Amino acid sequence: MKNTIKFLFFAVTLMLSANTMAQSIVTGTVLDPETNEPLPGVNVIEAGTTNGVSTDFDGYFNIVTKAKEAKIVISYVSYLTQEFTVSESTDLGNIVLSPSEFGLEEVNIMASVAVDRKTPVAVSTIKAADIELKLGTQEFPEVLKSTPGVYATKSGGGYGDGRINLRGFQSENVAVMINGVPVNDMENGRVYWSNWAGLGDVTSSMQVQRGLGASKVAVPSIGGTINIISKTTDAEEGGNIYTTLANDGYKKFGFTYSTGLMENGFAATVSGSKTDGEGYVDGTQFNAASYFLNVSKEINNDHKLSFTAFGAKQRHGQRQNRNTIETYKQSERGKKFNPDWGYKNGEVTHVEDNFYHKPQISLNHYWSVNDKTSVSTAAYASFGSGGGGGTAGDARSKFDLSSSDYRIGNLGPIDLDKIVDENIANGANGSTAALRASRNDHVWYGVLSTLKTDLNDNLVLLGGLDYRNYKGIHFQEVTDLLGGQYLADDSNVNNPNAALQVGDKRSYYNEGLVGWYGAFTQLEYSKDALSTFISLSASNTSYRRVDYFNYLDSDPLQETDRYNFFGYGVKGGANYNIDDNHNVFANVGYFEKAPLFDAVFTQFDNEHIIDDAENQKITSFELGYGFRSEKITANINVYRTMWKDRSETVSFDQPDGTFASANVLGVNAIHQGVEIDVKYRATDKLTLSGVASLGDWKWDNNIENVQIFNDDQQLVQTVNLYIEDLHVGDAAQTTFALGADYKLAPKTRFIIDYNYFANLYADFDPSDRNDITYTKDAWEVPAFGIFDTALSHGFEFGSFDAKLTGRVNNVFDTEYVSDAFDGANSDAQTSTVYYGYGRTFSVGLKLEF
Repeated sequence: MKNTIKFLFFAVTLMLSANTMAQSIVTGTVLDPETNEPLPGVNVIEAGTTNGVSTDFDGYFNIVTKAKEAKIVISYVSYLTQEFTVSESTDLGNIVLSPSEFGLEEVNIMASVAVDRKTPVAVSTIKAADIELKLGTQEFPEVLKSTPGVYATKSGGGYGDGRINLRGFQSENVAVMINGVPVNDMENGRVYWSNWAGLGDVTSSMQVQRGLGASKVAVPSIGGTINIISKTTDAEEGGNIYTTLANDGYKKFGFTYSTGLMENGFAATVSGSKTDGEGYVDGTQFNAASYFLNVSKEINNDHKLSFTAFGAKQRHGQRQNRNTIETYKQSERGKKFNPDWGYKNGEVTHVEDNFYHKPQISLNHYWSVNDKTSVSTAAYASFGSGGGGGTAGDARSKFDLSSSDYRIGNLGPIDLDKIVDENIANGANGSTAALRASRNDHVWYGVLSTLKTDLNDNLVLLGGLDYRNYKGIHFQEVTDLLGGQYLADDSNVNNPNAALQVGDKRSYYNEGLVGWYGAFTQLEYSKDALSTFISLSASNTSYRRVDYFNYLDSDPLQETDRYNFFGYGVKGGANYNIDDNHNVFANVGYFEKAPLFDAVFTQFDNEHIIDDAENQKITSFELGYGFRSEKITANINVYRTMWKDRSETVSFDQPDGTFASANVLGVNAIHQGVEIDVKYRATDKLTLSGVASLGDWKWDNNIENVQIFNDDQQLVQTVNLYIEDLHVGDAAQTTFALGADYKLAPKTRFIIDYNYFANLYADFDPSDRNDITYTKDAWEVPAFGIFDTALSHGFEFGSFDAKLTGRVNNVFDTEYVSDAFDGANSDAQTSTVYYGYGRTFSVGLKLEF
């Protein structure tokens, strides 16, 4: 027995000894190929095992292998996987990953992507893996809601109707760019996210540059710049298929395939998806088909061509009209209540809806002139077609919520069958209530070209041109006569007393023609720990209007002259890396922004034109501090933005009984605040994050005794606005976010996020504050906090690499008001609101090959 025990003890000792001898310690540091900066969070796994670690904030990893001869696999989203075979303890040194997407480096140059600890701006970057994990059924802007300075909501709750405010500025004052190409509407500056319904599927990364931003094109963004970098073409052959199922009948199916870079220098990627569902809010059914295509050609070492086309054809029901909180409570549907839809012949019919298709195509040419000089050029075009639904007719009030006789039940859907019966009975007199769509088609094309040259080892000069040409085509068309024989319309002077059929134009028909010429230059200096830049830009915006309804075809007033507005900007900044852990930066800028289209054509005709409308003037300052260590990364920014001569239009009745509107100068606002974001790598598996934004956004001054004259220089109105020290509305001025990201296993990840929003004031029009006896602040919406969570698990499914992802948003079904417009008494009783979504969920599966 003793001999047996000794033998067993010897055998166990030998096995343990052999295992110990087999183990090796492998170390290394993973770097980004473009910036040579460390890459944190890179997966380092021993192939065939569950043994794995992630790189720390310095890009460093340390893994103890289990096999005598081990294969170490290093992988990171958007980069090619690298493998190393080791049989003993080894330091792999600096490992520079290569981008997995052909041409991505050139796109980053065109898009002005900021570099950490070098570009002196406040910036946050979200990679494709986080977008995929968090997006689910959220609106695309909501992925940014844990970013400092951001307030994003679903607005009315329809598919693609989300909105985003940055440092308190609405979308018309936030530059949104896709691969460096601007997408803000050329007439009003807004961004309609429903036009990009499938963008989340093909986004490689999204970067938010707050404040002045690093954008080199002549785009005067006040709140900041959102840079969206789409996929280019994968350097290796492969693809995936995926599906997502979610609450309220949400279904999504999609695929991606890439040829990889072939021997002939060609590479292609194609992606597509189909999405439909019932919608969380009543009457917001939706369907969308999105697509993406990139074809690239490496002509030689000096020239690359890349063709990209993407878009999404979609249609969705909308909740356009806010309601009082009491109305939601009285409705059986609560926060899902929507008054803007009904039933016709037993089928859901959307009174308010949105339908649009906006394909965008671009051809990029990258030319390496020599070792020091390169030129990047993008020629692009966009063709938009679609609009939004609404009501028409002398009795259109039948659609109003107050017309209870035309509702199915108390505050129920609209009884469209009753309206149909009445229109039929009206016979030859036509429809008294019908449905129409407000169309906003457009044709937009442009060219962006940037030259970059290294003057010496420390100085880089950039310069470029930015040309755009835009035609917006605006009209209403009849979409449903609701049983009537025709719809009477007398708005077209070229065809008065018209009897309209479905598809005919009504109410208005005009074109807005916008031209843009811009130029910019930037000088960058970088040596050792110091990086600085100074940038100058100039642009000319021209407006012209054509009106086919208000003027006879023979009337020369049908088409206006072209009116030009010159804008310019100057900005500069510096970043100084005190040491490997600490850096500080500062930037300052001033620019003048051309007035919006409607500030020139204030009365929507071709006679009352403000051809000398004042530029908006913006001054911005910012200071920042950053800290980087193995465990912690942190940033703190202090900013102040002064916005003068904001475009503000007032409307009033003239003495002759006609309606008029005019610009008011001197409407100023100050946006200032502090932003903090921290990430703490508690362990190799657990990362904690925190964000705080403390804003102080107020209107700066009252406007008194502004005299407005008509074309005959007669005084028609004296304007007073009492807005001094009132809070700017429409976005939460105080936000906090806490997050935890835990790797349960090398391919299993669990996250939980908490977002808190406070000091959210109802939106209001400053022009409505014209009574000195009423200087009350807008209603302050109750503060709220919501929890979101997600879990992803990777596994092998036959020959596929599979990933299963589950998400729950608003885990505790918190009830909250996300959007509000101020009421007569600036309180909860008179203000109108949208409620945010309650608890929602989604489950997705992706198979990669």
